[in-house]
Amino acid sequence: MTTDTGNNRKSVITFISSMLIFGTIGVLRRYIPLPSAFLAFSRGILGGLFLLVFVLVRKKGAGMKLKARDLVRLVITGAMIGVNWILLFEAYNHTTVAIATLCYYMEPTIVVLASPIIFKERLTGKKGICATISIIGMVLVSGVIGSGRAQNGNFRGILLGLGAAVFYAAVVIMNKTVPGIDPFQRTTVLLLSAGITMLPYLLFTHGFQSEGFNATSIIQVLVLGIVHTGIAYTMYFGSMDGMRLQTIAVLSYIDPVAALLFSALLLREPLSVLNIIGAVLIIGSAMISEIQLERKK
Repeated sequence: MTTDTGNNRKSVITFISSMLIFGTIGVLRRYIPLPSAFLAFSRGILGGLFLLVFVLVRKKGAGMKLKARDLVRLVITGAMIGVNWILLFEAYNHTTVAIATLCYYMEPTIVVLASPIIFKERLTGKKGICATISIIGMVLVSGVIGSGRAQNGNFRGILLGLGAAVFYAAVVIMNKTVPGIDPFQRTTVLLLSAGITMLPYLLFTHGFQSEGFNATSIIQVLVLGIVHTGIAYTMYFGSMDGMRLQTIAVLSYIDPVAALLFSALLLREPLSVLNIIGAVLIIGSAMISEIQLERKK
């Protein structure tokens, strides 16, 4: 369990590395000529199997023991993750990686606004202000203010990115209803569930079509599933025990910042001044909302 006693240097480096890997997902997706549903399926199955092997080795062959009620809730949450991935991958196809990622990172704001209704949590002044600032940032990112409409026909991509954020928020909220489970076991079930629940959708949408399959795309799918999901999640959860909670909250935003930088450097995706201001408002307000200032004793 994470403690606030200090940060282990190796853990911090490992955590940052996982964030940088997550930050390249959008760029990698642009180069894979396969349906988003198939990529979500592959990511869940490959990442889940990798984590399953990791858990079995870590537990020295012992199986995963979960209550039936908790297992059902995790499976439902995993299905939400699958839908979340499809929407995000589709968002990458209809707008820039930068804008899709920023829309996706509206998730903390959605959770903040939903918590008083679902969990009866008090909405503090700080969180309310941060949520408002984040929404203003979203308006700037959408391009509505600069041109009177979403720039470059990106409106569909923006809606898909926001849809992904809604499902991501639902995943976070559902996870709060299943406490006390080993994070590696939890993620294994979530990823495998995400992949398996994609099967019916794939069958009805011809997601297994052969078009686009070649040696290069197969390698890319393996990288997405094993490196960007299995290995990255193992690094992500494995590093948390050696870090302070506040450090985890702050460093988590390396992911969207890295996505913005990689999309600009590798894909040559432009960001207007208003887009950049919106990005700062979204990421900055989310960080400030999550940071709890320590009181001197």
